Amino acid sequence: MINFSPFVFGTRRVATFALLTLGMMQVANAEIAVKSGDKIAFLGDSITAGGWGSPTGYVRLVISGLDANGVKAEPIPAGIGGHKSNDMLGRLDRDVLSKKPQWMTLSCGVNDVWHGKNGVALDDAALTGGIYGPEAAGRGTYQKNILAIVEKAQAAGVQVVILTATVIQEKLDNAENAKLAPYNDYLLALAKEKKVRIADLNGLFQERIKAENKPGQKVLTGDGVHMAPAGDRLMAVGVLQAFGLDAAQMKTAEAAWTKAAEAIAAAKKVQDEIKATAAAAKAAAVKEAAEKAAAAKEAAAKAEPVSQ
Repeated sequence: MINFSPFVFGTRRVATFALLTLGMMQVANAEIAVKSGDKIAFLGDSITAGGWGSPTGYVRLVISGLDANGVKAEPIPAGIGGHKSNDMLGRLDRDVLSKKPQWMTLSCGVNDVWHGKNGVALDDAALTGGIYGPEAAGRGTYQKNILAIVEKAQAAGVQVVILTATVIQEKLDNAENAKLAPYNDYLLALAKEKKVRIADLNGLFQERIKAENKPGQKVLTGDGVHMAPAGDRLMAVGVLQAFGLDAAQMKTAEAAWTKAAEAIAAAKKVQDEIKATAAAAKAAAVKEAAEKAAAAKEAAAKAEPVSQ
């Protein structure tokens, strides 16, 4: 235990105290790799597109989580639905590198597997000996596409954070998740080889789904692939941890998310009430108009002369 005698600081003791205090602050607050003013490109498919398009999407949560910890980063949304590794490689220059970000997260793999024969083979052996037709050669292989994306980004001075692909349906022992596993194994190995940060989202998802133990129910996704709010939140946790946030900083981020979610829920409630009031007013107006029309019709009928 460090004993600081009060009011007895000489010059040397003040310096020592300052150093010790600084050291304790560094332990308490981990250094976040992203700095204020940095631009972060989020390259991905529909999961990433939804991560920006939804107010509770993971891209927005990453940015707000950094902001809650004093880091003002600029997002570059680069998710397009249906895209696979070959598509992302094809638009890397346009959607990411031309915007000169300091960082890029790469979320890719679900569609490469999920699209079956229209997907992207893991490697050359799978391309020639698997389910893929001759047109698949034009899409290359997952390993070559991802390697090219990472190397091109690094050559442009962009720091890469690889995200392992999440899940294809929440039945973890299905055939699609089994096929996805070597794709994620490759990402883990590549991150180590290229010395880039990695967020093992698939590992986080499997851990959470197993812990929830709700067979037949969706825990993190709406349809087995695309994120429910809980899935977006878990993705954001993984990305922020990869950026270096510690437990205390994550707690700060999550408190900001909760506050924002409450504000969104309150705004939605107000909107729903406005819609309900408008619907009720419209229904009342329609009813009133119908009653007036009926009354007018009845009055007209009474006013008609009686036939002789």
